[in-house]
Amino acid sequence: MPFRYRLEKILKDRIRQKEAQQVVVHKAQMVVYEVEERIRQNEAEIQETIKNKRTADFRMMEYYDNYLHHLWDKAEVLEQERKQAQAALDKEKQKLIECEQKVKVLEKHKERKKELYIEEEKKAELKQYSEIGVQRFFMQKRDEAEEMEMELESEQNESEGY
Repeated sequence: MPFRYRLEKILKDRIRQKEAQQVVVHKAQMVVYEVEERIRQNEAEIQETIKNKRTADFRMMEYYDNYLHHLWDKAEVLEQERKQAQAALDKEKQKLIECEQKVKVLEKHKERKKELYIEEEKKAELKQYSEIGVQRFFMQKRDEAEEMEMELESEQNESEGY
């Protein structure tokens, strides 16, 4: 009878949960990348605005200052978004780690059960071979006893025939 793990359905369910959590982690990672990209774009825009402010007409300075303040405020908001996205990512990664641990526990349990099953199969096989050996031994002894009887009978017949 082949090995059958009684918790196989639970193991498969936990593997599916782990895979689903990997997808969630990947999506959370993509959100973090997107926010970081928007931060980089905002930083580049700030640098470009500062560079253009230096060469701009003095009458435009107030507009440049207002725009820079707007970009700096936007940078703070984006940094808050990045922190929130990173916190969400860390939370999802922790869930993934827990899922992986649950899967590993069941996989180790399955491996131990399989090893025990293999040991039991070996013991049963050895017992069967032992029984076969015992039967063979008794058959040989019986055959030897029969041969001895036949020899004794033939000797008795020969001794009576004289």
